[in-house]
Amino acid sequence: MKNKFKALMALSLAGLLASCGGNSNEAEEASSAEPSEVAGTLSVQVEEDWLDHYEKAAARVKEKYPDAEIEFKTVSSFDHLDIIDATDAGNKDVADLFAIPADRLYGLVGNDVLGAIDSKSLAEEIGGWDDFDAGIGGNFNIDGEYFAFPYNIETLITYVNTANAEANGVNKDEPIEIAGEGNDAATVLFPIFDAWYGVAATNSSGVELLGMKEDGTLYSDFTKEWSELEDEKKATVKAMYDYWKQHNEAGSELFDPDAGWGYIDKEFTTGNKGVARLGGAWDAASISEQAGEGNLEIFPIDHLTIAGKPLNHWQGGWGLAINARIEGDANKEAIAKEMIKEIVNPEFAIDLYKATGKVLENVKNETYQESDLPDSDKAIIDATIKSYEDAPARPLFKEWGSVWDTYKNAILSWNSVKPANEEEAYKELKASFDAMMVNFNN
Repeated sequence: MKNKFKALMALSLAGLLASCGGNSNEAEEASSAEPSEVAGTLSVQVEEDWLDHYEKAAARVKEKYPDAEIEFKTVSSFDHLDIIDATDAGNKDVADLFAIPADRLYGLVGNDVLGAIDSKSLAEEIGGWDDFDAGIGGNFNIDGEYFAFPYNIETLITYVNTANAEANGVNKDEPIEIAGEGNDAATVLFPIFDAWYGVAATNSSGVELLGMKEDGTLYSDFTKEWSELEDEKKATVKAMYDYWKQHNEAGSELFDPDAGWGYIDKEFTTGNKGVARLGGAWDAASISEQAGEGNLEIFPIDHLTIAGKPLNHWQGGWGLAINARIEGDANKEAIAKEMIKEIVNPEFAIDLYKATGKVLENVKNETYQESDLPDSDKAIIDATIKSYEDAPARPLFKEWGSVWDTYKNAILSWNSVKPANEEEAYKELKASFDAMMVNFNN
C-alpha cells in the first residue's frame, strides 16, 4: 500500500538486510511474518459505555496470547478522530486500534492514518457473511486493500408515537405520507433541510445528489433543467416543496436550523401533534422518553412515504481500523487482529448490543429476536436490519462532503425566496448544485 509508515519501515528493514547480504523480498517477508510467540502492548480506543465488553474481549485475547497487554484509551470515537485530525497517526494519544465511521475512510487513508487489514481471511475465521464485499466490508476496500473491518450497520428507522396517532386520527399501522392530505404539519417530523435525513427523500426516487461514474466523472441530478428531470424525481421535489410550504404557512419552526430540532422533540412528546419521526437506534432512549411508557412503536424506514414512495436511507456503518504505525510490527498486528475478532465475535453479539447498541452485519435477525433482549430493543434491531437490507450503499468518496452545505443552504433558501411552486423551488436547488459542480470542474 501507499503508506508512509509502511514505506519507511520497509526501506529501513531492507537496508539492514542488504548490509547483511539480504534482499528486499526477505525484508517484506520479515515485516509480515507472524511471530511464534506473540507479545507486546496494544492500545485500543473505547467509549466509556463499551468498556465492559472490550475488557471481556481483551481477556479472551489473553487466553490465546498470554504475553499480550491491551491498554484502553477511554475516549469517544469522534473525539478520538478529532485528535487524529489535529495531529497524525504517530501521536501517542492516538490508539493502535480504533473505531471509524465508513464515510471517514478515504480521508484517513489519504492522510496515511490507517494500516491495511487482511479482512477476507479475518471474515472467514469469524464467519456469518454470504458475500463479504457486498456489505460494509466492500466499502472499506480501496484499490484492492481493506483499511477497516466491519463493526456495525447503521441506517434510519421510523418511530411512531401511538398515543399521538390515536389522538390525531392517524392510522399508525398504514404507511404515513409526508405532508399527507388532511394531516397537521407536525404529523410527520422530518428535518428535510438536513442532508443526513433529506437523502431518505431523494433516495426514494433515485435522485443522485452527487454521483461518480466508473471513469471518475462527478455528476448531480440537480444540475438538470426542470424539463429534463424525470417525472418521479419531479414528484419528490414537489412533495419536498409541499412539506416546506405546509410548515411555512403554519409558522412552524421546523425549517429553522437552530430551533428545528427542539420543535421536533417538543411536537413528538405525547399530547402534541407529532406522530412519526426518523431516527437511528442510537436515538431510542431520548425518543422513548418523549413518547412515554407504552406509547412508542418502531417500524422500518419505509413506513414513511414521500410522493407515494417509501423513504430509503443509506447502508451506513462503522469499522475497526488499525493505526498505520503498527504495520510491520507482527506482534501488534497479531494482537490487533485477535482483538477485532473478539470485539465482533458473533457468539457475544447480544452482549455487544447491550454494551454499545451496535448491530452486527454478520449476525442474523433471528439471533437477536430469540435473545433475552427487551422487546423494544428487538423491535429496533428488526427495523434497523430490514431498513438496511433495502438501502443503497452510502457514497464514500471525499467530494460528497460538499453536498451537506450545498443541499442545506438550497433548502433553507426557500425561507427567504418563498418560491411560488415546486419549479421555482427547484431553481434554488439547481443554482446551488450548479455552483458546487463548478468547483469540481475547476
